[in-house]
Amino acid sequence: MKKAIVIGATSGIGKELVKQLISADYITGITGRRTTLLEELKAESPDKVCIKTFDVTDTEDSIKSLQELVLELEGLDLLVISSGTGDLNDSLDFEVEKTTIDTNVTGFTNIADWGYAYFQKQNSGHLVAITSIAGLRGAKAAPAYNASKAYQISYLEALRQKAISSHKNLLITDIRPGFVDTPMAKGDGLFWVSSAEKAAKQIFGVIQKKKKMAYITKRWGIAAFIFKRIPSYFYNKF
Repeated sequence: MKKAIVIGATSGIGKELVKQLISADYITGITGRRTTLLEELKAESPDKVCIKTFDVTDTEDSIKSLQELVLELEGLDLLVISSGTGDLNDSLDFEVEKTTIDTNVTGFTNIADWGYAYFQKQNSGHLVAITSIAGLRGAKAAPAYNASKAYQISYLEALRQKAISSHKNLLITDIRPGFVDTPMAKGDGLFWVSSAEKAAKQIFGVIQKKKKMAYITKRWGIAAFIFKRIPSYFYNKF
């Protein structure tokens, strides 16, 4: 039976993805900052779920907790980094930016590095991270969020290069959602908003197919193609 860990499973995409994994007979470790919400998810399938509460910004406690969780699971085949944060920040309040950076850059890197090292030692494994279509361009309304997602996209590409060079069975998958109906979807004029359940189903399909990268939902691939090609002269006037 395969073993998975989902980082950031208390709500949204992470929570729905856990349900997909359980339905596919994965034994799943789930993490987050809110113990009560983790326990509620575990109660739905107590024999298939193990929990650990921690904040990814606490880099030392995160790794200690993950090591304990792997021992409890008796192995690990799939690691999904679904934790993340971001806020609109027109005023450039540094505390808002710092919170985003601490979670989406420092916390992300710490866990991604741990996962990669674990799978490398094991000679196999699949590392998946939920980035965002927002990582393709900067945005004046949320500078740190878009920049942090660009960082994640680039970091995953670097890990994929390392995995290929290692000649081991290591897989790196970059999931880039558009708007999903979660607390992370902020601002006016949102369109093509997917439910978290639909997004999770598509993400699980991508994981099963072992794809390197995918836009969620699929129509956002079209938007990304256009988005990346808007000339800076026009884009900077938005």
